Amino acid sequence: MVKLLYIPVVSRSARRTRAVLAGARGFTIVELMIAIGIISLLAVLALTAFGRYRARSQQAEVMMNLRGVFVTELAYYADHKRFSNFNETGFKIEGSTNRYTYRSEQTTGAGTPTGVIEMIPARIGLVTPDNTIFAAASSATSFTVTATANLDSDPTVDQWHVSEIPPDTGAFDVNDVNQ
Repeated sequence: MVKLLYIPVVSRSARRTRAVLAGARGFTIVELMIAIGIISLLAVLALTAFGRYRARSQQAEVMMNLRGVFVTELAYYADHKRFSNFNETGFKIEGSTNRYTYRSEQTTGAGTPTGVIEMIPARIGLVTPDNTIFAAASSATSFTVTATANLDSDPTVDQWHVSEIPPDTGAFDVNDVNQ
């Protein structure tokens, strides 16, 4: 019986690679901890910035809706010589992403306030109480529509209003999201 002798053949490049790898060492625990700390810090900064951008986009939602209310109320006033609530003016919020609770007051045909407050409830989040700085109101010569929400789930409710005076179009009353 013949025994075969196995002699491994290793190329020069393979021998060089083994020699380089034999001298290589891994990362120390301190180096790994520093790398994890840096990655964690970057993640915290990214999440904080994302939260601010998210809040600003939600605030842009209320500003656009209040501008829509402003235009709708002025168009209704041009036709009827009085301001009124959402139902009479024809203002609606389309879609299912409404985060704010909107309120407006109904008027009689003569423009007298009825005291009936119409509400468009928030579809995302909780229905919040009325604005504590400006109350929803309508009459023959003026209107105030309010929007409230608690975007950041703290005790402070974010409050916005719009009235017939253009500088107040989409003005915030209490806005702790930017703080």
